[in-house]
Amino acid sequence: MKVVAILLALGLGLAAPAAGADPVVRTFNAPVDRVWTVTESVLKHLGWDIDNADRAVGFITTESRSLDGEDYGVYAKGTRHRLRLHVKEVSAGKTSVSVERIVFKRERILFVDKDEPLVVGGDQSVEKTTLDTIAKAL
Repeated sequence: MKVVAILLALGLGLAAPAAGADPVVRTFNAPVDRVWTVTESVLKHLGWDIDNADRAVGFITTESRSLDGEDYGVYAKGTRHRLRLHVKEVSAGKTSVSVERIVFKRERILFVDKDEPLVVGGDQSVEKTTLDTIAKAL
C-alpha cells in the first residue's frame, strides 16, 4: 500500500509532505461509501477544490491554495498548501480518514512551477477542522 501511495504522489507531481507533519486520523462509525461522499462534500463546502480522487485506492488530493505571495498567471511566488486525505475501511461500518496538510513554496516562471517543501510547526488546525466538519456532516 505504501508503494501505491508513493507512486501516486510521484505520478501526480505532488509536493512531498512537510517534514514532521504527521497526518491527523479519525475513525467514524459509518460505511466507507458514505464517508467518501461526505468527505468530498465537506471539502467543497470548506472551499477546497479536488485535484485528484481515486475511490478504489481511497486517496483525495485537493488543489493547492495560497497562504501568501503573488500570482500573476505566468509568474507566481509564495507559500501554498494542499490537503491529502486517505479514506479507508477499518471494518464493516467503520471508516478511518486521515488528513495531511502539505505546505510548500512555489515559484512559477512562464507556466513552469518549482515547488519546494517547507517544514511547518505543530499547528494542525486545518486538518482537525476538516475532520470535525466531516464528523458533523455524518
